[in-house]
Parts: sequence; C-alpha cells; structure tokens
Amino acid sequence: MDFRDVLYRRRMIRRYTPEPVDAAALDRIIDAGLRAPSAGFAQGVEFVVLTSDESRSALAIAANETKFIERGFEPWLSVAPVHIVVAVDPDVYHHRYAQHDKTSSSTPSEWSAPYWSVDAGAALMLLLMATTNEGLAAGFLGTHAFENLGGIVGIPARFETIGLVTIGHGDPSPVVGSARRVRRPRSETVHRDRWNAGRRISPGS
Repeated sequence: MDFRDVLYRRRMIRRYTPEPVDAAALDRIIDAGLRAPSAGFAQGVEFVVLTSDESRSALAIAANETKFIERGFEPWLSVAPVHIVVAVDPDVYHHRYAQHDKTSSSTPSEWSAPYWSVDAGAALMLLLMATTNEGLAAGFLGTHAFENLGGIVGIPARFETIGLVTIGHGDPSPVVGSARRVRRPRSETVHRDRWNAGRRISPGS
C-alpha cells in the first residue's frame, strides 16, 4: 500500500469480525513495531502478543468490557483476535545513558519527557500503521483502563505498560463516538516561524 494511503486509511477501530489474523501478516506488523526509533538505540520497548481466547478474555474482564457494552457499544477486546501489550523498560535507558559515549548527554532525570515514553509512542504508531498496511484494523486502549494490565500478562514490575493494541478485520458498521469528530484544519495546527495566535478552538471543545 502507498504510504499516503496508509496515512489516510488509518483509524482507531473498536469493532471487529471473528475472522482470524494471518500469522505472517501479524509477524510483519510486529517486525514493523520493532523498527521504531530508539533513544541511544537503547531498544527498551517490548511487546506481549496475545491470541488465545483465555488471555484475551482475561484482558476484556480487566478492562470491564461489560460496562463498555452497557453504554451501548459492541464488545471490543473480547472480539479482537489479536492483542499486543506495549511495554517499556526505563532501566534500559538509565543504563544506556550512563555509558561512556552518552556521559556528555543529558541524564534521564533531566529529560522533560522520558525518552522511553517517546520510543513507546513511536513503536505504537508503527504497529497501527503496519496494521493498516496489511489491510487490517487496529485500536488502542491505555493502561489506565485496566486493573493491573502488566500483572495479568506477566510483565515485570520495573516495566511501564503503555497500553493495548487490538488487531483484526474491522467491522464495517457505521462509525460512532470520536470517529465522528472532524479533523482540525491545517491552518489551526501548523505554525510557521512562530505560533499562530489565530487559533480558533478551545481545549474543551
């Protein structure tokens, strides 16, 4: 698929058909996620890939999918055939930036945004885009929505879990919720030379 097509077709999808995901396609998606940029090439991002009914059901329960359904939505986590938990190990970055070729760089305690969070976000986006490139659909649910996401899938306590990517064949049902929102125009979001004071949207809009 052309890169521009991938960009314009990518959506957060929370409705899936029962059709399984091809194993080779899933491997390509995972490989793409592992190609994300990494501060100091520390490579602290790791994935937990879940495809069994038991493990996916456990995560659906931990995210209280029942309440999601009670709000009028279709089942999401329990239906998506693939779950990928994105996790990152801050210790890897502390160790990397203590090495001799990085001692003149800033230390993790000085970073305004932890590099490991930036790296995890980059890996997440590549997973989403690679999924679209395979003609599949993907969604994301943050760690905050779960009760002990890392513990359920056995991730060591030193890791930070970013959240869960769901992958499958998208259900073509009509879009709902945030999907109906209109994308902000380029004139409001791109600033050349200096900040554009003509912003016309408030944070609460």
